[in-house]
Amino acid sequence: MRILGVDPGLNITGYGVLEVNSHFHSRLLETGVIKTERNFPLGQRVRKIYEEVKKIIKEFHPQVMVLEELYSHYRHPRTAILMGHARGVISLAAAEERVTLVGYSSTRIKKALLGRGDARKEQLQKMVRYLLNLKNIPRPVDVSDALALCLAHTYIMRSVRK
Repeated sequence: MRILGVDPGLNITGYGVLEVNSHFHSRLLETGVIKTERNFPLGQRVRKIYEEVKKIIKEFHPQVMVLEELYSHYRHPRTAILMGHARGVISLAAAEERVTLVGYSSTRIKKALLGRGDARKEQLQKMVRYLLNLKNIPRPVDVSDALALCLAHTYIMRSVRK
């Protein structure tokens, strides 16, 4: 099975593609970022995200796409609104390409990979590096977050099948 993890953002959208075998061993196929220009109109920015995600789907043919669920801190509602635009076009690309879309909260992701939902981001990054047997922590953080989404989905699916 191929899993596409996407960390949606209007400025930077990180992604990672893992191939998972029947024993739930993961192999990294691809990582990257989709960047948009802050000074471009919103419509152009979300269109670029949409088109790039469609290209990734067409190249790697994932069976599942995993997105982090929206979270809004009361001090920063604008961040959630902007992320919602990116998340919307990413979801549309998945629907058009008939890719199953799954969402998890950040605490669920941390709990699946680290055993506790209040773990620090640095701990999550180190675990991603360890689980994928990488020399370095994937950068930028948007990429390691996307890979954490893929890995969390793998662990959650494994626990469901037991």
